[in-house]
Amino acid sequence: MTFRVFLVEDDATLRTALADALRSDGHEVVVAKDGHEALAALRQQAFDLCVLDVMLPGPSGLELLRSLRQRDADTPALLLTARSAESDKVLGLELGADDYVTKPFSLRELLARCKALLRRRSRDDSAATMQFALGDLRVDLAAFTVTRGAQVTTLSPKEARMLALLRRAAGRAVARADFLREVWGGDAAVGDRTVDTHMLNLRAKVERDPRQPVHLLTVHGVGYRLVDAPQRPDAP
Repeated sequence: MTFRVFLVEDDATLRTALADALRSDGHEVVVAKDGHEALAALRQQAFDLCVLDVMLPGPSGLELLRSLRQRDADTPALLLTARSAESDKVLGLELGADDYVTKPFSLRELLARCKALLRRRSRDDSAATMQFALGDLRVDLAAFTVTRGAQVTTLSPKEARMLALLRRAAGRAVARADFLREVWGGDAAVGDRTVDTHMLNLRAKVERDPRQPVHLLTVHGVGYRLVDAPQRPDAP
């Protein structure tokens, strides 16, 4: 199974080595070299694991972690730190870090810790995304159904996978490119219009008024996001 890992490290040599190691382990890796670049990525994209260097130009890894946890309590975060003081490690854990690795470290150790966090993420996702409530709608992705009152509507496999991806993003925007990669396997013959068409079909099954969606919202220039509680949509 391929996971999407966000790596934030300002040292170019170390960043390249870590990214190459994670890619060799079968993961997709998105990198950032400083805190400002990382904050922008965290606000626009969803990841399965965040590996954050603590000492960064701009916002620190701890500030990135604080920002991540304000919007997302579930995505695993691993801190890379040259600090060995117990108080620094405790602060990172109190802010919501799942693990930390103190520099210098071996790539084998880092990969082992990443694998452990991703295994836990995979188990949590399986439980959290298969069945959930969406307003007055009950979603069962394992059964490919959405139920409102006595009305049961069947989802196509791709619609179910789109909903699962949106659910995993925990309210953040999912880019069209992410749908193409995760739902259509990166098929070069499939483009953004296919994603939009499937979203229209999915809204017809999920929304009370597909023309004024309150759960499956458009994020202009990016893609879509899922919200549990009705609110003013970004776009119809």
